[in-house]
This record gives sequence, structure tokens and C-alpha cells, in this order.
Amino acid sequence: MKLKQYTLAAGLAGLLTLSGCATDDPHKRAKIGAAVGAAAGAVLGNQTNDDEGKEKGAVAGAVVGGLIGHYMDKQQAELEEKLAAEQAANEVTLARVEEDTLRVDLNSEVTFDTNSASINPGFGETLAKLGNVISEYDKSSVRIIGHTDSTGSESYNQSLSERRAMSVSDFLSSQGVSVVRINTEGRGEYEPRADNNSPEGRQLNRRVEIFLQTDSVD
Repeated sequence: MKLKQYTLAAGLAGLLTLSGCATDDPHKRAKIGAAVGAAAGAVLGNQTNDDEGKEKGAVAGAVVGGLIGHYMDKQQAELEEKLAAEQAANEVTLARVEEDTLRVDLNSEVTFDTNSASINPGFGETLAKLGNVISEYDKSSVRIIGHTDSTGSESYNQSLSERRAMSVSDFLSSQGVSVVRINTEGRGEYEPRADNNSPEGRQLNRRVEIFLQTDSVD
């Protein structure tokens, strides 16, 4: 079997095996990250013309993937610990959407008053805790996206979503998160996650999402 076939097969087989690991394995995500990295490294390594380069690509990819997975595991665990009360109250939700990406959803009902982009004073403590963790894990980029329901005009909702995203960005910056790491955007009413025909659906659609992504831990 050629090295190209072997490295790709090994990486994919390792990924499938690790995906079946016990769910309580504390290192599961780091292991999966290493397998994914190995497969990616093998693909990149195969762009070279020698077997040594291909093998090194697989090894380097595994190392990087494992480091990123471990880094994100730690960041997620700390966020879950610091924001446990807010998650229990459904004010904040936290999800691992990719091995290198975390999503934090802020419920706009508690973050902002109606038709306002000013952060509620009572929510400042929560954002401060979030900002402190994000500041500590400075290898992660921060993408903040504002969303609204469909009440009001499209242009107004677009502007409101942008201003709310910027308000969160400004607050995180005040907690020591470098502005260089932050990108903001508003998507108005265009990406609902529930039906806007009910109060419950509109509440779910009014949100700010924060994506924390790490592609290097050098």
C-alpha cells in the first residue's frame, strides 16, 4: 500500500475509532482533534513529492490537532464553570459546534431592553465573567453576530442587530479582550432559528452569538 493511501486511511480510521470512545473520556475531543489533524496533515503532506514530507505532514497535523482540541476543551470547561448559573437560567447557552469552535448564545431578553442596543446593567456581571475567560484564552478569535426577530422593518432590524453586536464587542474590549481579535456583524431577521409567528419563537430569534475559534496554539 502506498504511503498516501496508508496515511489517509490511518487518519480516518483513527477518527472513527475515537468517535466511538466513551463519552465520559475527558480527553476525547483532544484525541479526535489529533485524528482530524493527522488526516489533514496527510492531505497536505501528499502535496509534496517525497514520502518523508508526507509522513511529517501527518505527524505535524496530529500534533496541532491534538493541541487545539486540548486548548478548546480547557476553554469550554472554564466557560461552563463560570457561567453555570446563567446556563441554568437559560440566559446563556454554550455549545461546541466544531472541534476548534465554541458558540456562546446570549439571550437578548436579558442582555438588552426592547429596541435598545444598550446592555442591561444587570447583565454586566455575566458579560464580565465571559470577557475574563475570553481574555485569558487569547489564541481564540472572537466573532460576534447579532440577530433579531421579524418585528419592525428589515432595515431597522439589520441596524439593531449590528448595534447590539457592537455593544457586546465594546463591553468585552473593556474587560481586556483585544479589539484585534474581534469581528462583529449583524444579520437582522434573516437567520431565525424558530418561527416568528409566536412570542416564544421571536424570543429565541432575538439573540447575540459569540463564536470562539482557534486555529493555532503556537
